[in-house]
Amino acid sequence: MSLKTRRRGTELEAAILDAAWEILVERGYSGFTYEAIAALAGTSRPVLYRHYPQREDLLLAAVKKHWWSQPIPVPDTGSLREDAIGYLTNAVDGRWRVMTFIGVQLMEYFRETGTSFADLRDKLRPPGQVSGFETMVARAVERGELTAATRSPRVVNLPFDLLRHDLFMTMRQVSPESIAEIVDAVWLPLLGARP
Repeated sequence: MSLKTRRRGTELEAAILDAAWEILVERGYSGFTYEAIAALAGTSRPVLYRHYPQREDLLLAAVKKHWWSQPIPVPDTGSLREDAIGYLTNAVDGRWRVMTFIGVQLMEYFRETGTSFADLRDKLRPPGQVSGFETMVARAVERGELTAATRSPRVVNLPFDLLRHDLFMTMRQVSPESIAEIVDAVWLPLLGARP
């Protein structure tokens, strides 16, 4: 007769976070309960409470592991326009369904906690980490494509906000034409980019 070994440490944590993510994806935030996650992970509620005292702690850990931990590659082509289009394309490729789906699945969480997608991003982003667009703009200033003016984070990060808006409004992948329009017709003129 074989005895089942008790999982500990990283093995237990991985099982919990995998189960939490699966529950979130399948049942949404309303089904994201300690009972459901413990059953799927093959552990007990007290174990979950010991590792994640608050439901939000468990949610943030699962989202961080399965979604946030895969950063979007920031191109460095030597052209602000090409970098921006490449970055938005990287954001959409292979991620648009998850971005849209998770945004929808977390609406109840946002309502319940009185928070927003921006608040979630701020909780998950390591302190001091700059966005992809902040990196691209800094490079463009160094190359002389942009003047060294002070620009608000809202303006600098606008392309990603517009991309997210298109994803949530259409629930479809954003086309290359729409990405180019975001960059060429809105963002670059707003930044005062030199032609």
